[in-house]
Amino acid sequence: MTEETPGFDEQQPDVPSGATSDDAEPKAAASSPEEAAAPAGDTGQDVALVAQLDQARTALSERTADLQRLQAEFQNYRRRVERDRIAVKEIAIANLLTELLPVLDDIGRAREHGELVGGFKSVAESLEGTAAKMGLQQFGKEGEPFDPTIHEALMHSYAPDVTETTCVAILQPGYRIGERTIRPARVAVAEPQPGAQTVKADETAEADDKESGGPEEG
Repeated sequence: MTEETPGFDEQQPDVPSGATSDDAEPKAAASSPEEAAAPAGDTGQDVALVAQLDQARTALSERTADLQRLQAEFQNYRRRVERDRIAVKEIAIANLLTELLPVLDDIGRAREHGELVGGFKSVAESLEGTAAKMGLQQFGKEGEPFDPTIHEALMHSYAPDVTETTCVAILQPGYRIGERTIRPARVAVAEPQPGAQTVKADETAEADDKESGGPEEG
């Protein structure tokens, strides 16, 4: 008799009939339907987010343009209001000082006649100083050329010692505020005598002839 070696016959695992080892192990590569649909869903969400971002950028650009336009309009409005305010102020000051011009004329005449004395002198000088602070400027001097834009000729004469129309007397001084004339200077003017230029030219020619030794003989 032969001895059987213990453990020679190894027990094989029970395998059901009709089943293979491949069927026994689950397929690791198989995926659930949710996992298979996930990439497509993420792509759709990305497209939606990009579209929303583009809309937000467009809206931001429109709002920025609106804000810039409003700022420009507001700046123009402020400048226009400031110009109007200055113009109204200048007109009000000009109207006030225009009403005071007769008083200033009286003060000037009193000063010329030596009547500006005592308390009246102090009041007059204070009034003139206040008018000057408000921008009132006096103009008009004897001997200056006549300018119809700032002078008003009330008297006219001829004079042999003038070469152009000249203010020979200031009847009433002119006044201006800045570049704006509120009253022209009222003056007496003198013009060169008719023919004076011809006589003067002849005298100049004779003097030149004497200096050169007389006219050339033919």
